[in-house]
Amino acid sequence: MAKKKNWIEKLEEDKAPQVKRLDKDFADMPAGCMMLIATPQIIDDYVKTIGFGKRIPLKTMREDLALEHRAEFTCPVTTGIFLRIVAEASYEKWQQGSPLESITPFWRVIDPNSSLAEKLSFGKEFLQEQLQKEMT
Repeated sequence: MAKKKNWIEKLEEDKAPQVKRLDKDFADMPAGCMMLIATPQIIDDYVKTIGFGKRIPLKTMREDLALEHRAEFTCPVTTGIFLRIVAEASYEKWQQGSPLESITPFWRVIDPNSSLAEKLSFGKEFLQEQLQKEMT
């Protein structure tokens, strides 16, 4: 049986983004549109560009990524999964001793009251603490 990958290994997997035409309506996207399926690394790179004290709504990130990759939308399901990978991997790095300033600032995208925040293995308190530090 294969060894289960940790979050950092999941983040570092070499995957290519895909742009696909939807056959039918899906989530907030109509049939026939071009949808980006990003990668954890694309999400990580995007989040790293968000400046200290700034917040970007998940919807805005999806719109920005779609434009960058010549799509109309970015898949909400995979975006959520990949953003969780980014958050968990960053937290893992922090637990291993990386300085907070060197990890991806995922708290600038994940709303502490979101369902994604509820799924984080380390709880939403860390998100709230980092946001509070940046907003004061």
